Amino acid sequence: MNRSFAQFSPGHLVFPYQQRRLPRHRPMLLHKLDDLRREDRRPAFSHPPPFLTFPSLLSIIERGANASSIEEGDEVDTRSKNESMLGVMPVLFVGHGNPMNAIADNEFSRGWQEAAKTIPKPTAILCISAHWEAKGTFVTAMEKPRTIHDFGGFPDELYEVEYPAPGSPALASEVQEGVRLTHVEPDQAWGLDHGTWSVARRFYPEANVPIVQMSLDYTKPPRWHYDLARELATLRSKGVLILGSGNIVHNLRLVDWHATEGLAWAQEANEKMKRLVSTGDDQALINYHSLGKEVQLAVPTPEHYLPLLYALALREKGDNISFFNEKPDLGSIFMTSVRIGRS
Repeated sequence: MNRSFAQFSPGHLVFPYQQRRLPRHRPMLLHKLDDLRREDRRPAFSHPPPFLTFPSLLSIIERGANASSIEEGDEVDTRSKNESMLGVMPVLFVGHGNPMNAIADNEFSRGWQEAAKTIPKPTAILCISAHWEAKGTFVTAMEKPRTIHDFGGFPDELYEVEYPAPGSPALASEVQEGVRLTHVEPDQAWGLDHGTWSVARRFYPEANVPIVQMSLDYTKPPRWHYDLARELATLRSKGVLILGSGNIVHNLRLVDWHATEGLAWAQEANEKMKRLVSTGDDQALINYHSLGKEVQLAVPTPEHYLPLLYALALREKGDNISFFNEKPDLGSIFMTSVRIGRS
């Protein structure tokens, strides 16, 4: 049984140690520090990077069922299907928030399910998740990516979830060949972290859409990430759903466990960035450090924000912008998500 959340301090720092699995039933808040960034390009599973947990509101969250899996003999969609019938795929930025959203039946998980109904079923997904940072740019290139449970202090059923979506070495190769800004290396060690599978299992519970993840190079500035994303644009016309997964407002140091609304600074930052997204002021969003104190509080570290820039960089003439899941969580997180597309 999980401990009461009053039994720990939200400011407490806890870090994993080599060859030691984090206990599942110890609520904890793990803060990622810039000076502890890993220098290895691809952290081994036994050396998980410091990560953040949201063990809040578990007693009132309705838990869902375990993930569906592909049974032997089931047909799995491949990129060989008729891409021309899909037209230009929309692009999504999804606020993923609390890992419990992967199994909870709440307004956020239902919002993801509704968003999936507004887009054609893709031939594959290319996901840029806040939870894979590396020194360099990598794409998962395995046939069967593993499900990574990169969090601590949650109920057993969350760790029991497997999302067995296939990978796509063909899409990984296409990304490698299409990117000119930097060298993209194939990766056989990562998999699908919760920034990817927690959302994908709501979009496609049958796990029958191939998924490739692309890492965030933590040594590069925001403009570089925006320019890299632009080189992925041709994938939209090939049936690929490009998905950025993070949060526009994401500050765990200022979490209010009892908040029912967004904190004032978080609300202001969310509305300011929504206005800039709506008006197409990508330059201001790239230079987010100049957007004032509220945005600085909203983006204390860049990893949850950068996936938004990947989505915005792919906006084309004729695309419309719409928002969904525009609600706060724990005061200092906003789940605001963005759909970019023709209809």
